[in-house]
Amino acid sequence: MKASPTQPNQARSGMLMVMSAAILWGTVAVTTRSIYAVSNANPLSIGFFRLGIASPVLMIIGLKTLGWRLFQVPRRDLLLMALIGILMAFYQVAFFTSIQSLGAAVATLITLCTAPAMVALIATMVTRERLSLKILAAMLCALAGTALLIQVRPAGVSLQAGLAGVGWALASAFGYSSMLVISRELAGRYHPVQPFAIGLGFGALLLLVVASATGLELHYPPAGWALLVYLALVPTALAFGIFLAGMRHTPATVASIITLLEPLTSTILASLFFKEKLGPWGALGAVLLVCAMLLLWTRPGANSE
Repeated sequence: MKASPTQPNQARSGMLMVMSAAILWGTVAVTTRSIYAVSNANPLSIGFFRLGIASPVLMIIGLKTLGWRLFQVPRRDLLLMALIGILMAFYQVAFFTSIQSLGAAVATLITLCTAPAMVALIATMVTRERLSLKILAAMLCALAGTALLIQVRPAGVSLQAGLAGVGWALASAFGYSSMLVISRELAGRYHPVQPFAIGLGFGALLLLVVASATGLELHYPPAGWALLVYLALVPTALAFGIFLAGMRHTPATVASIITLLEPLTSTILASLFFKEKLGPWGALGAVLLVCAMLLLWTRPGANSE
């Protein structure tokens, strides 16, 4: 085929896009902790501004890409897209809450590295497949790694608060995993931008209602507003766009391994800017979490997902 000479270049370009998106996502935790440091922000407020600013940007991208076909969605699928947005709102608020107790590095490691095990478990329950030895081994690695990371928390944070932070991180991983399972349901029928362009609008609306009822923080210094805009535009709207473009030429398994750059980036940035250290047991916990991810990504048939 004539297109074959360009395939290696397309593959390399796709991998670079996925790598770039993962690195940008890795800045979310440190950016969120920086917002806490300069303002009285709360997780609901940060979550609302992230989705509230990113949603119209993705909507414009969707309209430019698909035109008014963006909104031509059957009612059942529209409900699924709304659920994607609601789950996105939930998992990021839970993630932002865990950062307050655990710090940027540990919250990211627990959330992102337990998510694949939860995806496998949820998918197994939905499809009623038997749990394989690899899935069980991955879950054991994830649980052991999380247990070791419980002791790693910022100075001044009690063990009880640390345990609560782990609970929020696991809740975030569950919300993220559920969103991925639902996204797979829609992936074959719609342009990749469409579910997120519509879903983020529902998520932002939900967070606006809840945050307004419980205390929407509107007062930020210029640095705080700059961080909020960065959070919405760069590791959300831009990163999702880059990732979706890169996925056109990158196998799912390769992309999954590349996204390990996200927790790695978050851990490095947390160490540089906030002096967060995992310590030897925490490092072992991080290794176990990564092993859990790798076990799942070497499952037969992963490339076809």
